[in-house]
Amino acid sequence: MDKLWAPWRMEYIRAKKDKEEGCVFCIKSEEDTDRDNLVLFRGGSAFVLMNLYPYNNGHIMICPYEHVETTEFLSKDCMTEIMALADQSMNIFRKSMKAQGFNFGANIGVAGGAGIADHIHFHIVPRWVGDTNFMPVIGQTKVMVDGLLDTYDILKTEFNKLK
Repeated sequence: MDKLWAPWRMEYIRAKKDKEEGCVFCIKSEEDTDRDNLVLFRGGSAFVLMNLYPYNNGHIMICPYEHVETTEFLSKDCMTEIMALADQSMNIFRKSMKAQGFNFGANIGVAGGAGIADHIHFHIVPRWVGDTNFMPVIGQTKVMVDGLLDTYDILKTEFNKLK
């Protein structure tokens, strides 16, 4: 059995999670500080934001505004918009970051690996041939080749072109 080690995620796991503050996705969708919240695009029923604790440079999420746990509670229009945003996002990654592949999907429920299980969201992780190396396994260090806000600025320019 192969194992995937992601020790850089411990910062997220150990972070204080105050449920009294509310849903992070709902909060970010309602605030107007997009750069601070890493929001790249706001659609009619879903929005795109960067992951604060990325698995790889450019790791984004597409999140419906509606606070639901699973896809079965999303409207057909919302699901259609999410899929369109996924396609557009991948095209942006190919153009602006020369991405060669992607991991795309959702972790549904705590048992399915969702860190925020009560508000469904879809991950897109851009990938490049050779983007994994020995550092996470041997050095327990994930090498990020660009700063979070630097990547945001690159992507935001392209997301601003979406309608």
